[in-house]
Amino acid sequence: MARFFVLEIHTPYRLFYSAQVESFVATLSDGRIGVYAGHSPFTGVLEDCVFRILDEDGIWKEAAVSAGVLIVTGDTATVLSDAAEWPNEIDGKRAMDAKHRAEERLGESIMKYEAVRAKASLTRAKNRLEVLAHSVSPA
Repeated sequence: MARFFVLEIHTPYRLFYSAQVESFVATLSDGRIGVYAGHSPFTGVLEDCVFRILDEDGIWKEAAVSAGVLIVTGDTATVLSDAAEWPNEIDGKRAMDAKHRAEERLGESIMKYEAVRAKASLTRAKNRLEVLAHSVSPA
């Protein structure tokens, strides 16, 4: 029998998600992680990623989640993120345009900090497009 725990995803603008889940998969600064009920407590740096959630009905959900912090305690996991979007909240054309702009910027000779920002923009755009590609009813 599956065990569940509470997952909350907060952004500065809203409580994006709060529910009992079986597990989730996310990308931390040192790699991908899967968390299940009873996971050892830890705090990690969350990267821009496609955040996958296995809900209590056994259905996988995906969201584009921006960088932040992941805090796992005994029976709760909390994400504090800059932004989070469900597939129906993502504008596919806007994401594709952002991807192309970031790729163009990376092709130019730019300063190091500009390259870091362009890479981050490219990652966010790719995550949004991946979430859209996997969704049943894209926006």
